[in-house]
Amino acid sequence: MIKTKARKLGRGNLLRGIVGFHYVLNEDVRTMRIIFMGTPDFAVPSFQKLVESGHEVCAVFCQPDKPKGRGHKMQFPPVKEAALLCDIQVCQSASLRKPEVQEQIRDMKPDVIVVAAYGKLLPKEILDIPPMGCINVHGSLLPKYRGAAPIQRAVLEGEKTTGVTIMYMAEGLDTGDIISMRETEIGAEETSGELFDRLKMIGAELLVETLQDIQEGKLARTPQNAEEATHAAMLSKEESEIDWRKSADEIHNQIRGLNPWPSAFSFYDDKKIKIHRAEVLSLHGESGKAEAVGGEFVVYCGSGALKLTEIQPENGKRMNGKSYLLGHPIDSNSYFGNKG
Repeated sequence: MIKTKARKLGRGNLLRGIVGFHYVLNEDVRTMRIIFMGTPDFAVPSFQKLVESGHEVCAVFCQPDKPKGRGHKMQFPPVKEAALLCDIQVCQSASLRKPEVQEQIRDMKPDVIVVAAYGKLLPKEILDIPPMGCINVHGSLLPKYRGAAPIQRAVLEGEKTTGVTIMYMAEGLDTGDIISMRETEIGAEETSGELFDRLKMIGAELLVETLQDIQEGKLARTPQNAEEATHAAMLSKEESEIDWRKSADEIHNQIRGLNPWPSAFSFYDDKKIKIHRAEVLSLHGESGKAEAVGGEFVVYCGSGALKLTEIQPENGKRMNGKSYLLGHPIDSNSYFGNKG
C-alpha cells in the first residue's frame, strides 16, 4: 500500500476539506483510467473519492476561470483547485466540439469518463471514446428533475425525498440509462444549500461503489421512463420575489429552495428585504400583513403565516426577525409587498 499526502498550495481560501487531503493507492484494487469532468463544489467530493480509491485520474476537464467579486479577479473553479492540489492535469477548453480537444481525449485513452456538474453536454464524438462509457453523477432521482438545478427544484416543489442517480450518458439532457440510485429524505427546514452539501457526499460514495460494480459486471442498465421526466431549469433572480397570496407552505419552500442563491425577498416599507429562513405557523390573517406575535416577526400568507427567523434588510447584515423588531416597531399599516 502506498500512501501519498498531497502538497499544500498555501493559498488563501482553497477548498473546504481539501488542505491536507491524502489518497491511498491500493495495489490489490483493479483501477480504471479515468477522465473526470466537473466544475463546481458539487463535483469535488466525487473527484476526491476517485483519487482516494486508487483509480488513475489522468486529467480533469472543467469550465474556464471566471472573474468574481468587486475586483473581478479571476478565480479557479473548485474542481480545478482540487486537481492542482493532487498534481493532476487540468484542461479548460470552452468547447468539447473542437476536433483538437476530442483528439486530445482520444490520446489519453480513458477507460471511462466520469462527469459531475461539468456544465456542458458531451457531444457524441466524446461519448463514443471510452470503452466503458461516460457516466454522470446527477443530483436527483431520475427521470425527475433533469437539468441544471435538480436539487433546488426539488426543494422549491416541496418534495419530501430526493437522491442521487449514476447514469450512462446519452446525447439528450440527462436521458441516459440508469445504473444506480440512492434516496434520501429532505428535511422539513432544509435549504437547497444544505441539501446540496449532503447530496454531493452521497454522490461521491455512490460513484465509487458503482464503478466497482461496473468492473465486476454486477449492474444492469435501466432505461428511463420519459413519460415521468420533469425538467429542472436553472434558477433566475426573477423567481425571488415573494407573492404573499400564496400559502405559507409554498412560500416556505421558495425561501428554502432559493437559499443560498438567489434568495427570496419582498419589499417592506418600500425597501427590499431578503428572507433566508422562516417557519410555518398555523395563524391566519390578511396576506402580506406583518405583526409582532409574542415578540416574533410574523407575516400572514394566503393561508397560514410565516415566522421570519433569518432576514437581511437592504444594505444590512443578516439577523433574526426578533432582533429586527427591536429597532423597527410594527404598526397597523405594516405590509410586505407594498413597494410604491
